Amino acid sequence: MFTPRARAAAAAATLTLVTAACGAAPGTQQTTQASQGGVNAATATSAADFGGLDKLVEAAKKEGTLHVIALPPDWANYGEIIEKFQAKYGIKIESETPDAASADEINAVKTRKGQDRAPDVLDLGQSFAISGAKEGLFAPYKVQAFDKIPEGQKEPTGLWVNDYGGYVSIGCDAKKIKTCPTSFADLLKPEYKGQVAMNGNPTESGSAFAGVYAAAIANGGSFDDIQPGIDFFKKLKDAGNYNPVETTPATIENGETKISIDWDYNNAAYAPQLTAKGIDWKVNVPTDGKYFQMYAQAVNKDAPHPAAARLWQEYLYSAEGQNLYLKGFARPVLLPAMTADGTVDKTLTANLPAVEGEPAFPTPEQVDAAKAKLAAGWDTAISG
Repeated sequence: MFTPRARAAAAAATLTLVTAACGAAPGTQQTTQASQGGVNAATATSAADFGGLDKLVEAAKKEGTLHVIALPPDWANYGEIIEKFQAKYGIKIESETPDAASADEINAVKTRKGQDRAPDVLDLGQSFAISGAKEGLFAPYKVQAFDKIPEGQKEPTGLWVNDYGGYVSIGCDAKKIKTCPTSFADLLKPEYKGQVAMNGNPTESGSAFAGVYAAAIANGGSFDDIQPGIDFFKKLKDAGNYNPVETTPATIENGETKISIDWDYNNAAYAPQLTAKGIDWKVNVPTDGKYFQMYAQAVNKDAPHPAAARLWQEYLYSAEGQNLYLKGFARPVLLPAMTADGTVDKTLTANLPAVEGEPAFPTPEQVDAAKAKLAAGWDTAISG
C-alpha cells in the first residue's frame, strides 16, 4: 500500500506476481467451487458452516487458489504473510496489482464479477469498507476470533472487520532535513518548501484520507469536521510546501520525498530498509494531530474461490497472522485480547513507535460524512 493507497510500483517487483487465470463466464467458477463437499462456501458465514476449521481447510485446498489485490509485500508485512499462508495450506496466492488503491479494489469487485480474476478478498481503508458494505459487495463472515474483536471494529454481521492499523505519522530524511518536523504546525515552516508529501490522493487512498483527518484534528477540527484538514493542505500548497509526488521507498531513496505523511507502520518499516542505503529515516507521531485508524478485511460476495477467501480470513485473525502484522509494525486489532491471553509477541510489541494515550475512533457515519466533504473539496483546495 504505497502509491494511491499508497504503494510503490517498485514493491511489485519484490513480490512474484502469479499470472491470474483467464476470465470465466459469469457464474461458472462460483457455482462449481461453492458446491464442493455439499457445502455452499459462497454463503458460509462461519467455519462451523463447513463442519469446523478442518473442513474449511479441506474445501479451500480443493479450490487451490486465492486471488488477492493491492497487497504489496512491505505493507504491514504482507509479503511474509502471503508466504506463510501458502506454505501452511499449499494454496497458491495470485497477487495482482500491489500498487492499487482501495478505490481500485472496489472497482475490481464491480467490473470483474463472474471472472476467475476477481479479487476473493479485500484489504480496504475503513471508509471504503463501509461504503462497499452499503453497496452490497461483501459476504458476511465471522472468523473464530470474531467475539474477541472490539465493538466498533467490525460490522455486526461480519461484512467487514478491522484487521490492523496505525497512527498517522511524519517520516523525515534526517540527513537531508536539518530539523525533522514533529507536528502539523511545523510542516508550514518555510524550510520545508516543496518537501511535504503524502502517499496518495485522499479521495482514493485510505492512508492519505487519514492524513487529512489528522490535520483537521491538529487545526481545530474533529471527527465531525474534516474541513480544517482540507484548509490546512491548501495552506501547505499555497506556502509552496506541499509536494504532490506520491511517497514510495524509491521516491525517498532518490530524494523526491524527503518528508512523508503516512501510517506509522509504513514509515517505521521504511527505516531499516533505508538505513542500508545510507538514509536516516526518522518517524514522529505528530503531537498536535494524533489519529489512529484501522484497515478492514472483507470477502467478495462473488469470490471465485469462496472457501479459500474464508480460510484467508481465519489465518489473518489467528494469533499467527496477527503477530505477523505486528512484525510489520502494524497494530493488530486483536492486540488487547492477545496481550491478555499471552499469545502476543512481546518483543515485536516493544518495537512499535511510542504513542501516549488511547486512540479514539470516528463512527461509520462520521467517516461517511468526512469522505463526502473531502470528495467535494479536495481537488479545488489543491488545484486552486
